[in-house]
Parts: sequence; C-alpha cells; structure tokens
Amino acid sequence: MAVEVRPISLPRDAGAFIDAWWTIYKDDPHWVPPLRFERKEFLDPAKNPYFGLAELQCFIAYKDGEAVGTVSAQLDRGYQEANPGVGFFGFLEFIDDREVSKALIDAALAWLSGRGMKRALGPFNFNTNHECSLLVDGFDSDPLVMMVWNPAYYMAHYEAAGLGKEKDLYAYWLANDGPIPEKIAAVSERFLRRHPEVTIRRVDTKKFDEEVALCKQIYNDAWADNWGFVRLTDREFDKVAAGLKPMVDGRYCYLAFVNGEPAAFSLTLPDYNQVVKPMNGSIFPLGWWHWLTRPAKINQIRVFTLGVRQKYQNLPLGAPLYKRTWDAGREAGIKGAECSWVLEDNHKMRSAIEKLGGRIYKTYRIYGAELNESA
Repeated sequence: MAVEVRPISLPRDAGAFIDAWWTIYKDDPHWVPPLRFERKEFLDPAKNPYFGLAELQCFIAYKDGEAVGTVSAQLDRGYQEANPGVGFFGFLEFIDDREVSKALIDAALAWLSGRGMKRALGPFNFNTNHECSLLVDGFDSDPLVMMVWNPAYYMAHYEAAGLGKEKDLYAYWLANDGPIPEKIAAVSERFLRRHPEVTIRRVDTKKFDEEVALCKQIYNDAWADNWGFVRLTDREFDKVAAGLKPMVDGRYCYLAFVNGEPAAFSLTLPDYNQVVKPMNGSIFPLGWWHWLTRPAKINQIRVFTLGVRQKYQNLPLGAPLYKRTWDAGREAGIKGAECSWVLEDNHKMRSAIEKLGGRIYKTYRIYGAELNESA
C-alpha cells in the first residue's frame, strides 16, 4: 500500500504525532521515551511562545493504516532575519522504509519551497535552542538529558533523499576519575588571584527567577556569533527556564561577575534521562515513583551550556567554571560528564575540553538541501 503523508492540526493532533514514535522505537534499547505531557505542551501553540515567532506545519506518514513517521517544516522568522530564504525541518522520525522517509522529506521540503524558501536545514525541533541534529556516530550508549537519539539507519535514508552534510556537532565525554588536570587548576587559580574584580558563585535555586534574569542578560550576547544561533525572546527564555527548573541542581550551575556585572554562566544538568527512561513517557501508573526515587541514583551529568559575554571573552572565565563543576561532580560521586554539543569548527571550546581530557564519543550532524520549485 502506498505511503500517505497528511498535514495535521496542532494541538488537536499532537497526541497522534507523538504516539507514532512508540511504533518506530518499540525495539530500540537506547531510546529514551519523552514525557508525553511535556511534548504535548511543547506542540501546543497556546503554551509554547515559539509558535508566535514562526510559521510551521507538522505531518504524519501512514502506511497500511498505521502511523509510521512524522516530520515538521518551519519558517523561523528570527533565523531568517540573518538568513533569508532558509527554512527548517524537524521531528523527522520513520520506520526503516525508504518510501516512508522519502515521502516525509519530500512533504517538508515541498512545504518550504512553496513558501519561497531556497534552502532547508535540519533536523531542528524547532531550532538550535531546542533539540536538534541527527546522531551519526556513537550508537552504543543512551543519550543524555535533552540530547537526541535515532536509529543508525536514519543517516542512509537522509542521504538517499538528497540531503547532505551542513555541519557536524560533537559530544565529548569526560571521565571524572581524578582531580581536574593540573594545568586547568593552575590557570583557574592564577586567573582568580590576579583578577579580584572577578567573582564566581553558585546559582541560588531558591531565587530561581532572579537568577534566570541574570542569565538572560548573558545568553543572547554570548552566543550571537555562533553558527545557527537564533535569539531567544524574553518569553521563550522564560519558557525554556521553566522547563529546566525541575532538573536544575545548584551544585552544578555557576554565575561569574566582573565588577558586579554578569559576565558568564555555566549550566550543567544531572542526567535525568536515567530517571525518565523507565517511565515510558507517562507519570502514571508508576512514573511518579521513578521521578521521586531515582534522582539519587543519577551518576552522570551533562554540561548543557557555558557562555561568556563577548566583552569578556578575552578572559579565561571558562577555567574556574569548569573547575568548580568538576569538583562538585567528584564530591557527588558523578562518574563522568558529557559536554555537548560543540560545533566542529569551534576550536577554542574543543581545545578547552580536550585539555580537560575530553574525547569525542558521539557525533551529530545537521543536513541541508537546496530547494527549487519542483522540490
């Protein structure tokens, strides 16, 4: 039977869109099922401010009456301010069937082309401020919190459909099996000794909203020149922060100040995928028990973001932030940390992580395609 790709309406059809993923991943031992209620909220235009900043369409693919794949296509107005004519695709999930994957990709690219786009990039769910990229190497372990996972066969399907590499992103693994390398410790101590105007403290989770306001001053400025970056509006930033709040552990989050001015922050998250995976997407009937009891068993963390305002990027603020996170992880019995993701051409950040002993253990890829009227 032929594949049928149907456009859907959100939030009405969000449940069907999400449920298709359980069919695709039913036999995958490394897939971490998302929490259904969280994904439904993310896909609800009334609850996610992103919908006010983009035009988008989601699709479901059916074969023999069964949902066998999903995709989205989106025009991100923030990204197009600097990159006119470039649209995004995302949420591209499919069974191992070339007919299904091609039909989904064709539908997304045709939607973008029909709106005047000349180029498509993805996968973005929905842009670089959300989950994005395709895993192309490192399939032997579960993804960490807020990192994507996909079967190994996806890459061949992408390339068979005419999508090509745009940019690689790396995840580094740092084994926390000893003191931080002496060189990093020395740089950190010497820098703080010579610059008494620099102060570093832990994020105070009891004053969460106030701390978010400080991070907001840093974020858009620090990442402005990064490839693919899309500025977060205040509403989006607050929405993202609210989603992270249940996972934020003050032991692993730091703010740096220069003469009292917010200069940098680092956010490292406990790997809540170790909690969420056995919940199988639901709080009920026993998901709540895992959420309440398993956090104490988390033994790995993800360095989610570390940003320095541009005016202070000549200072080695990363060294003391890394050191404090490393020391906190050792004290908590953390076995290791993932630093992700890092652009392949971000040599400054890659060098810093490698000096800490980090090794690339997973590679992710953003794909691109030229569009024309026949797409």
